[in-house]
Amino acid sequence: MRTKLTLIIFIFNLFMVNAQDTDQAIIEKAKRIHEKVITIDTHNDINVKNFTPNKNYTMDLGTQVNLPKMEAGGLDVTWLIVYTGQGELNEEGYKAAYENAIQKFDAIHRLTEEFAPGQIGLATNSDEVRKLVAEGKKVAMIGVENAYPVAEDLGRIKEFYDRGARYMSLSHNGHSQFCDSNTGEENDEWLHGGLSELGKKAVVEMNRWGMMIDVSHPSKEAIKQMFEISQAPLIASHSSARALCNHSRNLDDELLALFKKHGGVVQTVAFTSYLNTEKDNAFRAASEKVYQDKARVMNFEILPRDSVAKLKDEAQDEYYESYREVRRSSAQELEKLKKEIDAVNVSDFVDHIDYMVKKIGIDHVGISSDFDGGGGIDGWEDASESLNITIELVKRGYTEEEIAKLWGENLLRVLDEVQEVAAQMQKS
Repeated sequence: MRTKLTLIIFIFNLFMVNAQDTDQAIIEKAKRIHEKVITIDTHNDINVKNFTPNKNYTMDLGTQVNLPKMEAGGLDVTWLIVYTGQGELNEEGYKAAYENAIQKFDAIHRLTEEFAPGQIGLATNSDEVRKLVAEGKKVAMIGVENAYPVAEDLGRIKEFYDRGARYMSLSHNGHSQFCDSNTGEENDEWLHGGLSELGKKAVVEMNRWGMMIDVSHPSKEAIKQMFEISQAPLIASHSSARALCNHSRNLDDELLALFKKHGGVVQTVAFTSYLNTEKDNAFRAASEKVYQDKARVMNFEILPRDSVAKLKDEAQDEYYESYREVRRSSAQELEKLKKEIDAVNVSDFVDHIDYMVKKIGIDHVGISSDFDGGGGIDGWEDASESLNITIELVKRGYTEEEIAKLWGENLLRVLDEVQEVAAQMQKS
């Protein structure tokens, strides 16, 4: 009996050693790949208060993205977002939206031109991305989330392009002057039935100047119309698969098929409520109590999401900055909570990548986080943990070439194709 028990223990220990060796081999392989490929995260929000001489991304701020965190996680390229919340469709609203957008454009340029030109550069095409990475620098690119600041002046599309923007979405949460938002699905309330006439013209204008059209927030009907009108492929800068998580922000199989047909790319997003509703709801309910307790100690009031949406842009930025501080201060309590309740994690994220790769092919899927805008999952809470995505991809059998496509090559290919279409349109 003792001999049999000894044999069982020996086999178990041998299995554990082999498993550890296998895990270590996977990690080492992932590190080699991660260092070699260009890693691009297509959606990171910003607060202009973090772009000042005394407080900026050269410092390890409490933000999920900054230069020290990018360096630690081997993240090469961050798309910094000129985000504007949806307001009233009138002259006053347009004026405030434009001022907000310009502040954010200027902030990004201060980072790359004044604060850290030796560490990070602004890229506007794939050649510039590759050149900066080869020089050992980090790369900033600019995306516009919500075309609301364009107002009714389509000339601002070229202005935003000249300021460095290389993708733009025509709406956010709430219908814009250009198109309906996915948020209309909740009550089946629509403003345009897809794209407005101005929105249709905006699609053509974005094609003309080589700005990628981002469909992460518009309604399904608006997205379908964009595919019909656009001469260039489209992107979803931060969306996941609706078949795995039934949220209006995700893309159903019909829309995914259009990305394959037209050559676009879907940047899978690490946003808990877009990845696994059941797990997110359970963990969110438990974690909200932790946050509420911490907020009371910090004299901060956590508001309902719809109340936050009604705040002015500056007030929203201040609210989210304080809310992030509450979350950061709750880190230890949350780690204890994760031992009791499963949090949405890297595996859930790669499940969406797997699904979309099988559905539409490896050439049409990419990676995004929505950091500092609500994104972040267990295992990829900030840019410093970016390697964990590559580790999970290696575990699942993705090759180096496939991982390179997912982390950035697909996105750069689409950018090249969009800019080629623009060159042809400008010639004619």
